[in-house]
Amino acid sequence: MNENLNTNPAPESAQTQQLPTTSTIPPERLQQAIDIVGRLREEIRRAVVGQHIIVDQVLACFLAGGHVLIEGVPGLGKTLLVKAMAKTFAGQFSRIQFTPDLMPADVMGHAIFNMKEQTFSIRKGPIFTNLLLADEINRAPAKTQSALLEAMQERQITIEGESHSLTTPFMVLATQNPLENEGTYPLPEAQLDRFLVKLCIDYPSETEEITMLQQVTNKKVGDGLEVTQVNTLVKPETINTLQQLVALISVDTSITNYAVRLVRATRDWPGVAVGAGPRGSIALVRIARALALMNKRDFVTPDDIKAAALPVLRHRIALSPESELDDLNSDKILAGLIEQVAVPRA
Repeated sequence: MNENLNTNPAPESAQTQQLPTTSTIPPERLQQAIDIVGRLREEIRRAVVGQHIIVDQVLACFLAGGHVLIEGVPGLGKTLLVKAMAKTFAGQFSRIQFTPDLMPADVMGHAIFNMKEQTFSIRKGPIFTNLLLADEINRAPAKTQSALLEAMQERQITIEGESHSLTTPFMVLATQNPLENEGTYPLPEAQLDRFLVKLCIDYPSETEEITMLQQVTNKKVGDGLEVTQVNTLVKPETINTLQQLVALISVDTSITNYAVRLVRATRDWPGVAVGAGPRGSIALVRIARALALMNKRDFVTPDDIKAAALPVLRHRIALSPESELDDLNSDKILAGLIEQVAVPRA
């Protein structure tokens, strides 16, 4: 597959497709990006049974250059998803199991004194990777959780006063278990805000679970799905180029106004104690741009903003005690809000 987004023409069959011309992206470059993103999605789905919405949302977050927080019970394929995604672009993958005794140095790395040479050297931690799976992140204490803040925001870390840039592309995919509260530490609001989206992964359908069972038990030892069938399509540099191209997707003023209205509505909406901050509207546009590209467009529509609203805002609001007593959750309240905020007309 062609990785060059700048010079090589799109496949002949793709060139006949009518593409919008509302942005500064050349049509042939746009079509190449659409083709690559489509192939990436299909390769990931070869390994991950079902969970198509989750796959699309994680891929959109990756294209937008953000980080993902996934909430769901164990065994739903989160590790498999990250492994499959890393293989599609020949990326590096690391997994950290967060525990109460995990220290910041276990994540970032530390300085080692060489007795022979009488010098310090840096042993880099698992955070120096393309895709980092932070498993059960809420089981680690706040000090260790905060060690990720600089990495997630600045794409660098500091060890012994020296800054080290992280590999690009870089994404943190953190998981937390919604059922177990004992022995967990709530994520600080500052760190929650660093996650571009929060996804809620649910059980697969019966048909998908049967397919998964057949794949796992068909002449195999163990109980894990594999990524051997996933093909490597591009290099990390191509992902960087795709992320830069997503930033060029056209966003009309009416769309940005709509995103701001949605976010501002959370601040005085019934049942919401604390609304989303300005970073919420920025995140809406970032994800909407990625969704537009995945939907073969070079411009954002109100539907892209709507599709991004739940993943982007559900972890950026705090419910009032009355809402919790009424058995309401963030998704229910946001769904009502989205229906009430006026959508821009064409």
